[in-house]
Amino acid sequence: MKIFLHGAAAIALAAPVPAFAQMDHSHMGHTMPMPAPTPVPKSAPTPVPAPTAPAAAPTPTPATDAPAMTGMTESEVKHMGHESMAGMGNMAAQGAPAEGSGTARLPANDGHHGLHIMPGGGWTLMLHGYAALTATDDTGPRGDSKTYVNSHLMLTGLHDLGSRAHLQLRAGGSLEPLMRRDGYPSLFTTGEVAYGRPLVDRQHPHDLVIELSARVDYDISDSTHVFVYGGPVAEPALGPSAFIHRASAQYNPDPPITHHWFDSTHITFGVVTAGIATNRIQLEASAFRGREPDEHRFDIETPKLDSWSVRATFNPSPAWAIQVSHGFLKQPEELEPGVDEHRTTASVHYANGRGLSAMLGFSDKDKSPGRMLTAFTGEANWDLTAHHTLFGRIENVRNDELFPDPASPLHDQPFRLTKFQAGYAYRLRLAGPVSLALGGSVSAFAKPAALDPYYGRNPMGFSLFARLSLGH
Repeated sequence: MKIFLHGAAAIALAAPVPAFAQMDHSHMGHTMPMPAPTPVPKSAPTPVPAPTAPAAAPTPTPATDAPAMTGMTESEVKHMGHESMAGMGNMAAQGAPAEGSGTARLPANDGHHGLHIMPGGGWTLMLHGYAALTATDDTGPRGDSKTYVNSHLMLTGLHDLGSRAHLQLRAGGSLEPLMRRDGYPSLFTTGEVAYGRPLVDRQHPHDLVIELSARVDYDISDSTHVFVYGGPVAEPALGPSAFIHRASAQYNPDPPITHHWFDSTHITFGVVTAGIATNRIQLEASAFRGREPDEHRFDIETPKLDSWSVRATFNPSPAWAIQVSHGFLKQPEELEPGVDEHRTTASVHYANGRGLSAMLGFSDKDKSPGRMLTAFTGEANWDLTAHHTLFGRIENVRNDELFPDPASPLHDQPFRLTKFQAGYAYRLRLAGPVSLALGGSVSAFAKPAALDPYYGRNPMGFSLFARLSLGH
């Protein structure tokens, strides 16, 4: 409960401000309706208006006025640098892709909302995040139960550096390091280390610092810009946007069991990325540290640039984003020295702008030395009404890390596994951009019979959650 209070406090700090979000929307193109004229009886003579003095000129608003706060989407704010400040309100209409984690792109219809503040001095700030209290219970011999809190808070700042160059700063964090190093139960999940041992059937907590990065965009024409991105904690151009940033996984309380095939690099210590982009196409390349974070979650590890990746993203319309990427990761696993990895991913994201978001992805993890391990995932989030949401995920993965003990007869053996998950969330708008979602999910698994003695014939997973969000 102490963790939940700390996580909720991070969002509650911003909760009092939504009252200011309604202060002035005129710069966003909204106009107040004019009152209807009072009808004049037909029998009455037409009144002659009395002469009036010319209206006084409006007093200019001083630059020191209180900060303006808006409900712009993340797409509008993050792509503000690709147009003048005055034109940012039209960005969504022009189909600018939404940005996910790092430099990953999502469909324009997937733009996240948050609290946006205009503090003056040419800066625009956006704050969004969540804290989710979850109770989970996995059945079977390897199952476990736990109540825990996931949390995430991100602050983004944008500033023009002249008419063509634009600066973006990001700082993100989580209070998950307050939980035990071995995280929380998640059947068939593997990756990273706790207490000196590989994590199996558990999801590791995220680090205290999730992102600490900067990005500079330069417009080389009206439709094309180049950019440089990076920092001591950032994300390279590899894979789709991290699951905590995807609308297709917005209310899903479970991390994907394919996380370490698709988006495990979303917290990387040392990243430099360069790219070129239009509204439709983005090409980029990264140098970064291949080693995954260690079990000490409160520190920032020494950045390195010993790995690389390339990614191409195509946004044919506001509803679609298609990415293909490939990377080389130098010794990503702490307990597998000398084992490198070549990773190839492809994903298709869809968002109709009316509450339905989905993703379909494929990944190939080729260890060197080692074997090729593939994974597939499909997930969706469907807001049926203003309050009711259905979500789900299907994953299939070939995993050889379920038995890390060399003495086990199944050590280093690969197994093809499938997870089926479905869930429901009831959403409540509390105040301004602050909302609450209450829900749960159930999971079932398909696996080889050789795993029955260790997992049982029909293991299941159950989760209940209460998620407090600032924006989405």
